Amino acid sequence: MLNRISGWWGALVIAAGALFSWPGLAAPSPETPPALEQRLALPAHDDGLPGAGPIRRYDWFKNLWLQRRTLWAKQVEQDQNAVVFLGDSITQGWGEQLKKHFPGLKAANRGISGDTTRGVLIRLKEDVLALNPKGVVLLIGTNDLEEGADPETIAANLKLILGELKRHNPRMPILLCQVFPSSATKKRPADKIRRINELYAAAVKGDPQVTLLDTYTLFANAQGDAKPEEFPDLLHPNAAGYAKWAGVLKTELVRLQLWQPAAPVSP
Repeated sequence: MLNRISGWWGALVIAAGALFSWPGLAAPSPETPPALEQRLALPAHDDGLPGAGPIRRYDWFKNLWLQRRTLWAKQVEQDQNAVVFLGDSITQGWGEQLKKHFPGLKAANRGISGDTTRGVLIRLKEDVLALNPKGVVLLIGTNDLEEGADPETIAANLKLILGELKRHNPRMPILLCQVFPSSATKKRPADKIRRINELYAAAVKGDPQVTLLDTYTLFANAQGDAKPEEFPDLLHPNAAGYAKWAGVLKTELVRLQLWQPAAPVSP
């Protein structure tokens, strides 16, 4: 009897092995580092890429793009349903301050220093949508200006980004931050930033899924430029600037039920 059972069991094992070795049913093999790098690297040219306008291709940017995206590819499972902070160096610059300002918030920082609206559009699927975000905080557009893009092109790319986010989840809250003030000395004059923000506001007017945050007048001086005491290089906020931005975000994150702080919210 034992030999008979062993015979049946052996046959079953052999059959199972044959089933899972069948070409069409084989378990997918892990992605090799070269294949992962090829998939995540900045595309070599603009042809066929979504959107319009500048994509930065400096060596430092290409290296940073690949470095951060490769790290994020390993965190897709642990970052599921996070609130995604999406943007450029200003978003990347949150660093550990996200935990300080928003304790208990499951957040994923998807900022890449130097990125543009078109760059965000290119990496949106893998860096953001793959996380099935609970919500998205978006700030992007200032680097497009430095690269010579006009406000209309920047706003058109923003519409494409928002469209992809909304298609992925029509109920996911999106917090759209106005482009921060900077300076003409940084190739980011106040009149063009104001124009971008006007176009952003028009793009989301009446859209219940998108909350537009006035993060321009929050920081601008009387001339419409950044204040050195909050933006020492007239582009990136310091600790005081981030604290001010956090104060605006806290209220909205609570209102949209994206965050439940243990203590009462204070700026």
